[in-house]
This record gives sequence, structure tokens and C-alpha cells, in this order.
Amino acid sequence: MLLLLLGIILLHVAGLVLLFVSTIVSVWTTGETGTADLWLNCTTDGGYHCNPGSSGEWIQAVQAVMILSIIFSCLSLFLFFCQLFTLQKGGRFFLTGTFQILASLFVMSGAIIYTVMSPQWVPGTDRFGYSYILAWVAFPLALISGLIYVILRKRE
Repeated sequence: MLLLLLGIILLHVAGLVLLFVSTIVSVWTTGETGTADLWLNCTTDGGYHCNPGSSGEWIQAVQAVMILSIIFSCLSLFLFFCQLFTLQKGGRFFLTGTFQILASLFVMSGAIIYTVMSPQWVPGTDRFGYSYILAWVAFPLALISGLIYVILRKRE
């Protein structure tokens, strides 16, 4: 049982780290002349210059749901530790699982919005960067850990 709990916690923390990195790092799109993300657009024309990102509604929606996914995932980890010590024997971690599944749905929503709306904003020569890919990898990790929390029963 201890190894199972350790594995679940490691899965959760791995997903949380991916969420933090994908939200913070400035490589959602990359090209020959620079990178762009949710917060900054950086170019390498004659030096390295960063300007604030786009202020469109869709990028603000992506920013909001990515931050919500981090908040819900952190709350889920906190709730898991709280429920680990307070939940009755045989009880399920429904609240923890619900928060983690919501975090996965938020990150999926952010990545979908970015995928659909970025062709209007990103030059055709640019491609998606590793932060964007990490966001997509964080989605199934968060979803799987949320489903494991829902299925998991507490033992003595």
C-alpha cells in the first residue's frame, strides 16, 4: 500500500511540475526569429528582446485556465494529504479526484483554445514549442491521477 501511495504522489507531482513548466516557460511557439508563450513574445532580431504577449481574449482565457489547472492540482494534492489522515477506513478520495480531474480538464481546455486560435496569431513558419507539448502531456497525467484518486480506497 505504501508503494501505491508513493506512486500516486509521484504521478501527481510529475503532472504538477509539467503544469508549472508549461505555464511559466516562454516556448509555446518557436520559430527562427524568436519564441512566444502565454506571457511574453521574445525575438532575436539584433539581440534578445521580450515584449508583453498578446492581450486578446483568447490568450487571456488560456492564461486563466492554465492558472486554474495549477491551483486545482495544488489543492488536490493538499486535499489528498488531508484526506489521507482524516478519511475513514474504506472511504474513497472523491474530493481529491474531482479537483484533479477538473485540473486536467482546465489544462486540456487551455491547450485546445491555444491550438485553435494560434494560427490567426502565429506566423506560418513557427511551430509549437515544448511548453505546449508539456501542457498536452500534463493533461493525461492529471486525468489518470484523478481517476486513480476516485477509485482508491483508504486502508489501515
